[in-house]
Amino acid sequence: MVKRLKSWNKGLTKESNPSVLKISETFKRKKLDNFKEWRDRMKKIGKIPSKYPPFSKDGDLAELIGVVLGDGHIESFPRTESLTIASNGSNKGFIRRYSDLVGKLFKKKPYQGRHSGGSNCVRIRIYQKNISKRLGIPCGNKGGLKINTPGWIIKNKEYLKRYLRGLYEAEGSFCVHRPTYTYKFLFSNRNKYLKQNVYRALKILGFHPHEGKYQIQISRKEEVYKAKESIRFRQY
Repeated sequence: MVKRLKSWNKGLTKESNPSVLKISETFKRKKLDNFKEWRDRMKKIGKIPSKYPPFSKDGDLAELIGVVLGDGHIESFPRTESLTIASNGSNKGFIRRYSDLVGKLFKKKPYQGRHSGGSNCVRIRIYQKNISKRLGIPCGNKGGLKINTPGWIIKNKEYLKRYLRGLYEAEGSFCVHRPTYTYKFLFSNRNKYLKQNVYRALKILGFHPHEGKYQIQISRKEEVYKAKESIRFRQY
């Protein structure tokens, strides 16, 4: 009886192991596709999808688009794309919610890992084809990108609330200072188009925001609590 040796890299990925990462980078540099036969075999048995249809336009998609615009990044590779959502490692509710949401929409469990160098940042990451096209969000830096809220979201107030939830979970804050009777529900972002989108969405929902250089702010006490509850901010 021949004893089969266990592969040294079983269960390891380029995200979790430097040796696997080095092998991946070498194959990429030499333009070698060591997994073509395996990938073709997985497609035949249905383990890997051969087609990537559009997502259903619903509240889950609206919220994912919001959080990706706020704290996400899509990167393009020769044969696939990656979606990364960054989170404070202490915010377990955020990590759990958006890991579950990504897994639900992509039908694939995302990777979770801390940023190297002792940072408290946790990255939720998934690799798949046509992520940018299906989400309607370009790859790369969104800093100066002209961003428009999809029309199907604007036309449905429930979808609009979910879209705002994703944006606020990524870039929002709720502040109360009772001694000075100060109440703030803030959205902060340097992209002027995204900031204008949030301003417009809040107006559609009946709120009275005001705009700063990098912020959209609601300051009326009753509106602060109503807006926070309306989009279910930080309710995990």
